[in-house]
Amino acid sequence: MSKKRTAAQEQIADLLLTARSSLGLSMSFLSRLDGTTQHLEVVESSVPFVMKDGTTQVQQTSFCQAILDKRLPEVIPDVRKFPAAMALPAAKFPRIRSYVSVPVVLSDGSVYGTFCAAGLTADRELQERDRALMSVLAKAAALIVEPGVREAERRLEIEDRLLPLIDSGGPEIHMQPIVDLATGERVGFEALSRFPREWNLPPDVVFAEAHSVGVGAALELLAIRRAAEALDFVTGYVSINLSPAVLLAPASMAFLEQLPLDRVVLELS
Repeated sequence: MSKKRTAAQEQIADLLLTARSSLGLSMSFLSRLDGTTQHLEVVESSVPFVMKDGTTQVQQTSFCQAILDKRLPEVIPDVRKFPAAMALPAAKFPRIRSYVSVPVVLSDGSVYGTFCAAGLTADRELQERDRALMSVLAKAAALIVEPGVREAERRLEIEDRLLPLIDSGGPEIHMQPIVDLATGERVGFEALSRFPREWNLPPDVVFAEAHSVGVGAALELLAIRRAAEALDFVTGYVSINLSPAVLLAPASMAFLEQLPLDRVVLELS
């Protein structure tokens, strides 16, 4: 069973259908290039058994890479007239005989991949105006894919910061004294999570980031465990911050049951 397309992929599919129909070619696709592999993320084809969404191929031996490297032109009416093209795997299977490919460029100038159309027969009607149409469609495709690219980058940046911290045991805990103003007596401490200074982020932002990438509960539980360690060396109670969802998680409940709860204050945040 094929994986259901996202809303963005459906928009891309509409652009690809426009390209394929306008050029009269057998298939069209949006590919993502990661440096080693060409990922055909969305495919519109009259011969779906040849290529489908998710198909991958070696980037270096693809038509698109040869065109990006300027070893082949962007518009190829007849592949058989280009020995460099005929030497590529796609010229043998699925026996590509006509091809148009333009880069998909993001707002920062980076190349995301390519917007392509291909035919299984030569098409002498292909010309510069077809490349111009593909370029317009590729720009529209770039606008559609860029938010997803930026979100993936955001998640990766957060994970690169947080996962090593989680693996090492969680945030540092600073104990802030709580004083009875009437007597001046120190009655407890508030456990405050602290993260690397170079991040320049307050704790609430870090925890929110963690939850946005699915590791918030793990980070909070580590903070709770570290805060609870203070019960062994401070007098009075320890106030611990945690979110309602994490409080109700089985792992948190099991851990809290082990603590002297008469000395624990939970602050829901």
